[in-house]
Order: sequence, then C-alpha cells, then structure tokens
Amino acid sequence: MRKWIPKPALHVLETLEKSGYEAYLVGGCVRDLLLGKEPADWDMTTSARPEQTLALFKGYAVGTGMQHGTVTVVLDGYHFEVTTYRVDGEYADHRHPDMVTFTKNLREDLKRRDFTINAMAIDRKGVLKDYFDGKEDLKRGVIRCVGEPSQRFAEDALRMMRAIRFSSVLGFSIEDATSDAIHAQASALADVAMERIRVELLKLLSGKNVVRVLLDYSDVLGVVLPEILPAVKCDQKNFHHCYDVWEHTARTVGYSKPEDVLRVTMLLHDLGKPACMTIDADGVGHFRGHANQSRKMGHDILRRLRFDNESTMRILKLVEWHDVPIEPSERALRRMMNKLGVQGTRDLLEVKRADNLAQAPEFLERQKQIDKLEQLLEAIVEKDACFSLKQLAVNGNDLIAMGYRGKEIGQMLQFLLEMVMDETLPNDKELLIAKVKEHREKH
Repeated sequence: MRKWIPKPALHVLETLEKSGYEAYLVGGCVRDLLLGKEPADWDMTTSARPEQTLALFKGYAVGTGMQHGTVTVVLDGYHFEVTTYRVDGEYADHRHPDMVTFTKNLREDLKRRDFTINAMAIDRKGVLKDYFDGKEDLKRGVIRCVGEPSQRFAEDALRMMRAIRFSSVLGFSIEDATSDAIHAQASALADVAMERIRVELLKLLSGKNVVRVLLDYSDVLGVVLPEILPAVKCDQKNFHHCYDVWEHTARTVGYSKPEDVLRVTMLLHDLGKPACMTIDADGVGHFRGHANQSRKMGHDILRRLRFDNESTMRILKLVEWHDVPIEPSERALRRMMNKLGVQGTRDLLEVKRADNLAQAPEFLERQKQIDKLEQLLEAIVEKDACFSLKQLAVNGNDLIAMGYRGKEIGQMLQFLLEMVMDETLPNDKELLIAKVKEHREKH
C-alpha cells in the first residue's frame, strides 16, 4: 500500500509524528489503497489540534473548517485535509454536527464515520487501524454502517445516497440492517440540498452495479425523484417490451456508456410513458407523445437538481429525439447532424442503442441499423460533407453582394443548405451562386 502514497502525504504525516502527534491517512483513500486503486483524494486525521497543525505547516496551510478541526495543507500540488480526532454531537440539520469535541483517541474518531469500509486508518509505515472489520467487509463486498444504521442516517441523511452509490460503483451488496434502515428512513433525503443529491446521483449512475441499485432502491430515489415512481411496475403491454417502464429504464442506463449526459438521458427518457399510456382495443399499450412529456418532466428534474445549462440542453434534446426514427441514409443523417451537431448525433445513436438493448430480444436486429448509421456518420465526418451553414460554400456576404438584404439572406442560405443536404445540388460555390441567380429570376 505504501508505494501508492505520494511523498508529500508522507511528509505531512512524518512532520506531525515527529512533532509528537499521531497522524493517519483515513477514509476513502485507505479504502482505495486496500482495493488496489490509486486514490483521488488524501484525507488525514491527527491527534494535533487544528491550531497546532496550522502552526506546523505555516505558510502552506489554511483553516478550512477550524470549528470542525479541519486544516487544508497544500504541498506540491496536493491538497490534504487534515482533521483533528473528534467526537460529533447532535445533528439538528441532518448534515453537520451542532458541535464537535476534540479527542486524543483514534478509535473514537473512526467510530463516528459512516461505513466500516470508510472507517479505517493507516500510518506512514502502512500499519492499518481497523476497529470495525472494514477490511473484512471489503473482502466480502459489503456496505455496512459503523454502529447503529438508524443513528448514522439520522446524523446525515445523505449517507443513504452514499450507501447506494458505493453499492453501484463498487458492485457491493448492502448489509441487511443497513439496507432496512435506508428504506425506513429514506424520507429524510427530502431535507438534503439538491446539489449534494446530484453529486451522489451522478456517481451512482456511473456504477457497474447501477441496474440492480436502481431496481432495489427505487423507493429511496423516489423521495428526491418522485417522477420515477409511476414508472415502477408500469406494465407496458407492448410486444416491443419485455420489462415494465422502470426496469426498461434501469437497464438502458446500464447499457449506455458511463458518461453523465448519456446516463442521465437514459434515466429520464421514458418517464413520460405512464402519463401518456393508452391501451387499444386489442389490449396493446401505446405511448404517443411520451418523448415530449419526458422532456418536460426532465426539465423540472434537472432544474431541481441544479444541473448546469449546457448539460441540461444536451440531455433534454436527446430525450426529445430519442424515439425519432432515422432512415439509414446519408441524406437523413446529415439532416439529423444539422439539428444536433456531430457529437449530439453520436450521442443520439448511443441513446438509441441502449434503448433497443433493453427491449424484447426479437427486436435486437435494430442494432445492425444503428451500426450502419454510426458508419455513415463517421463517413460524413471523414469527407467533411456539408450539413451546416458554416460549411456551405457561400455565405451571407456573397448574398449581400448579389443584392440580398435582411431575412431573405438567412432564408436563401437555408434553401441552399437543404438542397445540398438532399444531394440535389453539390456544395460548390459557382453552382450555388448560379442557383441563387436562377431562383431570383423566377421569383
């Protein structure tokens, strides 16, 4: 494990130890080291009080949470959060302790943490302190609370989202008592800031065990995303589908690339189905207009979760277009690229692939159509075929020189682009200008 620890981290630990204090790496970085992964963050815990830590690292440390014992040491590009051993008081806001008491006892500090796999510490020599069998839980692949689960979740409700996020990302199961407490106390998530929910949700959606987590904890997610609940157990009554709306949704998330925009798109793409469902005389379910309804619902969800504008626009456009058929021709694909751009069209084909993979097996032949569309898309990009006004061989200045003014400039450029995309006219400047002259003479 020690070989993974960066030298600046060892320096901080050694400086604290040589000054007479205990010091350990703690939490997620220890978990990752034991899993053989290189940690992204390096948190530390120490018997030194925050003012003592500040004094030791004067000039490259700042008190980022002195009331909670946290000092951030900046060294060689690393940011180390160094926190004094502490015991937490009551959590009136279900997020922060009302007060903390500093302690000299490492075990007391580790006892306040969320899960056993996050309640381990190692010193600079690689000696592990594991009072709650976290290492064994790592081996078994289990998420288990330190102490009484109901108390841990009452202290900070977000820990419930963290539990299911770890289950999704690590592929671990959640121990029964911990899982039962999550289901029982999920309503407390309604009091958690949406920004914090968004961070955990995105990590959860990227996990390798995401399908199982979405299916097993739909009631928990439904507290912050009530729009998903009508989809749970909603029988589609349609031969295209062998799963209900929610299981189909969950599986599409798992089939899509683990990229935020794509996975959130799949989470949202069919949420409008229950509201749009009609059943014909033969008992077959139909969902006309569900894409637009899903887009409206998605807009509300993304705004509530405080998503950035760019991601919101990309996601909503993909939700809106996910069910629109695309003819496997260069002409049709260029029109789609005109509306969505190159990356947007690539994303749409990914969405369609995931959507199809989660349908009835007899319709998986559509994967070949998507393969063909992807090949066509790359061919269009490779030969730089025209699908946008900026690629058109003529521009506004050319039309102004020919006497066009105001709106008619844009109208004529769009007319020319349509002809080029339809392959009825090559993207050649002389031929395009000749077409403009011909059009003007006729009109």
